[in-house]
Amino acid sequence: MANPRSACSRRSRSCRGRRWTTCTRALLPRIAGLYLPAEEEAELGGDLYAAARTAHHSTRLLIGDVRGNGLAAISNAALLLGAFRAAAHRQATLPRLAVHLDGAFRWDTSQWRSEPAEDTSEDFGTALLLDIPDHDPVVHLIACGHPPPLLLRGNRVTPLTAEASHLPIGFGGVFGIATYDVQTFPFDVDDLLLLYTDGVIEARDADGVFYPFTERAAKWTTYEPGEVLRRRR
Repeated sequence: MANPRSACSRRSRSCRGRRWTTCTRALLPRIAGLYLPAEEEAELGGDLYAAARTAHHSTRLLIGDVRGNGLAAISNAALLLGAFRAAAHRQATLPRLAVHLDGAFRWDTSQWRSEPAEDTSEDFGTALLLDIPDHDPVVHLIACGHPPPLLLRGNRVTPLTAEASHLPIGFGGVFGIATYDVQTFPFDVDDLLLLYTDGVIEARDADGVFYPFTERAAKWTTYEPGEVLRRRR
């Protein structure tokens, strides 16, 4: 079972006097994350999460799960995190960032081949890339084979399922994908976005019953992100 990782982001209104010369009414997300092994002695897996601010006043998020576990998965997860942190703040568009991550991942996993040959690497990672503008009540999303985030609004839970789900990171260039489709969803003040890896939805209790993730999420809509993750346990 994969090690589950969850992250929450909520819209809030804030006054940032140190950032602007006048007090600006901005929509800045509050973010919390949690990494919880499926078992006490389970190997670390390839679950990953990162956030970055951009020069054009938005917050970018990455959540992903690379194939396998142990040292190989940790190495590939670190590679993807490093590529995101190096580029998230300077890539002008979300599709360009996705292309950059896919290229960096493929290059690193193939650079030590002794002969140029057909790319047969089985290393890949599912991922969600999100961009949350400060001043627009929306979230832009690219899905690369990863489970959809949940939007918590009022007493409702809505999966933000993208119409186009691309191949996992590491496969895009192999199949000639040169760009990625972005889907935009409403994300307003006091909305809460719940990101997770498949270890959360695949978890079972001693009787083999799946963890009722969506049903429980409906009860968390009024909590702050950190409290949501504490209650997830």
